[in-house]
Amino acid sequence: MRRNMILLFCLCCYAEAFSQSAKLPVARHKFIIIAHRGDHIEVPENTLAAYENAIRHEADFVEIDLRTTKDSILVIMHDATVDRMTNGKGKVSNLSFAEIRRLQITDKKNASSKNYLVPTFEEVLKTCRNKIHIYLDFKNASVQQAYNMIKKYGMKDQVIVYINEPFQYTEWRKTAPSMPLMVSLPDDIKSEAALKSFLAKNPVELLDGDYTDYNQATLAAAKQLGIAVWPDIQSAEEHKNWDKAILFGFTEGLQTDHPQALAEYLKKKGLR
Repeated sequence: MRRNMILLFCLCCYAEAFSQSAKLPVARHKFIIIAHRGDHIEVPENTLAAYENAIRHEADFVEIDLRTTKDSILVIMHDATVDRMTNGKGKVSNLSFAEIRRLQITDKKNASSKNYLVPTFEEVLKTCRNKIHIYLDFKNASVQQAYNMIKKYGMKDQVIVYINEPFQYTEWRKTAPSMPLMVSLPDDIKSEAALKSFLAKNPVELLDGDYTDYNQATLAAAKQLGIAVWPDIQSAEEHKNWDKAILFGFTEGLQTDHPQALAEYLKKKGLR
């Protein structure tokens, strides 16, 4: 979902000031498991139930997608519209919170009589605080509003932010210089020199992207610079690729659709 995103920020003025300023949340495990949109094997994605399952199954982060309603309420929805996930239609940005709150999230995987609602960012913070860290995929929201909410719940040290657009990088660095930021590995970065040049101009604390986007040179360069690499591996049959990814050198963390199974696998391998 992020492989084609190329972020050429041209923000050289930030490099020296911020290259070492932001610290990652304190890790609970030596191998980080990021539950992609929560643990949604048995419940719908990006619901409070999915985040609670991720906590129960010992994930380290829940990845959530932040958007803003027509009346400026921060809610969680991956898509720009509610069409795929709910019994309603329309863009999140064109709907009021009251309209979105009346919708039911559809459980397409499991026959269930349970009702799932679109959660607010505030509800997610309350659910996750001191239990699991948050990987904030910053889709469409006010940086100041989001950061104020994070501070309100005392979670400045429990959140990382994934950047989708250059202006988001600028705003987060201005508003919250100590917040760890993540970007995907740009598609045109294929060498050690290219990655080091990119990171010198665009200092971040973490790199994402599909695990197949990396080669030995780029992965080694990131590790040499002390940049965490937590790539995406999520898919229906991702378990077939876990050995391959770890043998390749991804030993810090993975984003997964199967956090419970990945945790069990890592324990058997002695990596967790």
